[in-house]
Amino acid sequence: MAAETARQFEALEAQAQTLMARFIAAGHEAVAPAIIQPAGVFLDVIGEAVRARTYVFTDPDGDELCLRPDLTVPTCRLYLERHPGANVAAKYCYNGAAFRYQPAGADRAHPREFRQAGIEAFGNREREKAEAATVALILEALRAAGLAEVELRIGDLGLFRALLRSLEMPERWRQHLMHRFWRPEAFHAEVKRLVSDPAAALTGRPGALIAALGTGGRVEAERHVAAYLEREGIELAGVRTLGEITERLRWIAADAKATPLSPATARLIESYVRIRAPAASACARLKEQARDRGPEMAKALETFEERLDVLSELGIDAGRAEFSAEFGRMLGYYTGFVFEAVAPALGPSSPVAGGGRYDGLLKAVGAGADVPSVGAAIHTERLLAAVAGAKP
Repeated sequence: MAAETARQFEALEAQAQTLMARFIAAGHEAVAPAIIQPAGVFLDVIGEAVRARTYVFTDPDGDELCLRPDLTVPTCRLYLERHPGANVAAKYCYNGAAFRYQPAGADRAHPREFRQAGIEAFGNREREKAEAATVALILEALRAAGLAEVELRIGDLGLFRALLRSLEMPERWRQHLMHRFWRPEAFHAEVKRLVSDPAAALTGRPGALIAALGTGGRVEAERHVAAYLEREGIELAGVRTLGEITERLRWIAADAKATPLSPATARLIESYVRIRAPAASACARLKEQARDRGPEMAKALETFEERLDVLSELGIDAGRAEFSAEFGRMLGYYTGFVFEAVAPALGPSSPVAGGGRYDGLLKAVGAGADVPSVGAAIHTERLLAAVAGAKP
């Protein structure tokens, strides 16, 4: 067993060196962000699913810390330490451990501790070129590591966001739907709730508290919620803050008075998320969705087509890449283009690499404004398994 573990480690290290050499040759500076990170930063930005799987602890000084669940956020923090004004273009690469609880049990494809070899690019305002270059470099690195066959899957959160903005509904409902976008079952259930009974979320909630939140501002609402928790002897625990709990309850209070979402709007949303086809041929169906949906939707579709053109210029066959309108990846900080690389030996539930655009993340961790940012990471244990599985 010890000999097998040693061989596995040596193979991972050799593979990582191959990947890092490709990244550095493409102009990315090698960095090593800290493994232990402030928990609050991660819990605010990574999304509910990963947030619930993050290892959080409190040190003797009372500071809440975590083992990094990915390396993108730590690399953003490192960038801001070097460039507090977030006004310098920079490209970084890394290879290191990340940690996530696995609710279905850890296995070789989904270990609690795993390695990521990745790239991040900040400040490049030629967005489509930066995205295509990221995909091309990741695919090149996978090939260099011995993985000859890869299936590319892409999505575009910007398209879906533009569609929602073109539809009549309260802004909080748009946020509800974006929040659940990457989880199909939760997403479809939310659409159904908004059509049939927006007030259904009131079930089991304290009626007097909800009524009190229907008037007044956020500060007053937080006081009501804090007083209720104290009266009931409920301590704040887990991953939600008082502000998040209050905002959720305020939305429930507003939904109690809201007119349901129209069936026609729900059908349009469901029709959009069902689009799944080779990326090039998906354009026709997307254009049908964009018809009469306003300039923002038209611009988002134009951006999508430009990206496919740039991918083709870099030798990536967009006709073979699968576009899935429902695909949003599971990390909450993505804002636009997203992609995954799937090895046939492992299947779509265990992608070997993935990434995308996250323009709002640097602002969320301390920058003064959004910064154009795109990156991706390779799951090196899966890559090693895929390469081994692909050998005759």
